[in-house]
Amino acid sequence: MAKKEGKKGPRKKVPKELAVINADNCTGCESCLEVCPVDCIEMKQIDRGVVKGAQQWCEIDLERCVGCEVCVHIPQKKTNPYELTVCPWDAIEMVPTENVHEVVSQIGGPPEYVHDNWERLVSTAHHLATLRVEAMN
Repeated sequence: MAKKEGKKGPRKKVPKELAVINADNCTGCESCLEVCPVDCIEMKQIDRGVVKGAQQWCEIDLERCVGCEVCVHIPQKKTNPYELTVCPWDAIEMVPTENVHEVVSQIGGPPEYVHDNWERLVSTAHHLATLRVEAMN
């Protein structure tokens, strides 16, 4: 699925919560990718060698996530007691923005991937957390 080219300007508002995918639980089924209204989810893959093969998972671009929760569950009428979840593996959670950098550093991908992509993943999340805390004060 091709990504839509969107605006890459500054945020107008930092969401209270952001979606984080637990890479260990994600199978790469792309269910979340298909429903995201802002196209902030993309497939990631690392090669584990001949014996283990490749590991793939979906990842949220935190700078683009608006915290809508559609990747977690399909919005239903309040009178409907049944919630339709999107991820069959329960790999996505909504995390308070002020804590998202801690969560991403732990479950955002295999340790070597998180280490190699620290600036993009954790530093971005920390920046958003700082903006959120400033907005709350």
